[in-house]
Amino acid sequence: MEAVLKNLASTAELLAVAAHSSVVEQWDKQTLSRAFHWAQYCEHLFSRFHNNPAIRRIVEKQLQLTNQSLLTAFPGYTEVSFSDLSRCQHLLLVGLLSNPELPSSIMKTLFDTMSPVNTKQSEYQDVTGLCSRFIQCKSACKILSPLTLSAVGVDAEVQGVMLMERLGDLLSQGSEACRTEHFLDSVLQGCEGAAEHFCLVIAAALLTTKNSGAQTASQNFLLDWLKKKPSVLLHMCSALPTTLLLDLAKEHLKFRDAYYDVLKTWASDMEYSISDGEWVQTCSDRTVSFQRLTKHFLALFEACPSLSEDGEKELNALKMSDGDFDVRGLSVWGDLLSALHK
Repeated sequence: MEAVLKNLASTAELLAVAAHSSVVEQWDKQTLSRAFHWAQYCEHLFSRFHNNPAIRRIVEKQLQLTNQSLLTAFPGYTEVSFSDLSRCQHLLLVGLLSNPELPSSIMKTLFDTMSPVNTKQSEYQDVTGLCSRFIQCKSACKILSPLTLSAVGVDAEVQGVMLMERLGDLLSQGSEACRTEHFLDSVLQGCEGAAEHFCLVIAAALLTTKNSGAQTASQNFLLDWLKKKPSVLLHMCSALPTTLLLDLAKEHLKFRDAYYDVLKTWASDMEYSISDGEWVQTCSDRTVSFQRLTKHFLALFEACPSLSEDGEKELNALKMSDGDFDVRGLSVWGDLLSALHK
């Protein structure tokens, strides 16, 4: 284990050098290949030990010590967490490309599209055209996105991850809340005419796996911003599939409560139409029928049992405030409860 921790610390130092040191001026193709070999080694460590709490604690302690010393040596250094080990090659590549001292020869190697990749057995992987291969993979994902099994789609997933990363950067820099909110407002404005896709991006961002406290903070900030944008929240609840809304409700208590409030808003906006014999929304833009509203309530109560009991109590209290009649058409809350109990 001692050798593993030593290699881990050395690779973290390698990432720092790649991103912040002028030493990369002296790198050649063999050095580059060795660097990616050690990044791949860390990805293997993550794959092998991420479900082992005891070893994970040891690794995290080593990373903490290494990060402290690297922060002193490189003021602009970004700490490496245990979860970052799963994408160590990506971090190395981004660090190199952002280093102004990276020699053109290394840049040419990374973007080379002419030389065939060496597939012969060797001690280190061939990094020739590594960036070009990443670009090809990205293009393939774009082409195959209509076939994706994801609930939000590949494009929305990628944009959701990017949104989380940008929020994380803004919050980690100690940016004022108004500046971060302005960023989200500008994203919203940029998606004008594509509101449904924007809702999918938000959903993807909120369902991104939380690998750190910073990511949790970013999602909480996004949820708080969403509550201040009732029109966006209403559109999300109206446009997104119920299954996706339920995933969000189960993952985030804040979203669950906001979703529940939207359902109550829809119900309170309904009036009974004698000609139709049904509850209908009074607004001109009728997006939800009484039957669909009932399905939303049923699905939410089934997915979130902790909400079901308190929710029914609240609906009963609202029914009583309408006179507690059991006659159809007199209280939307009474008819809603009757539909739920069926």
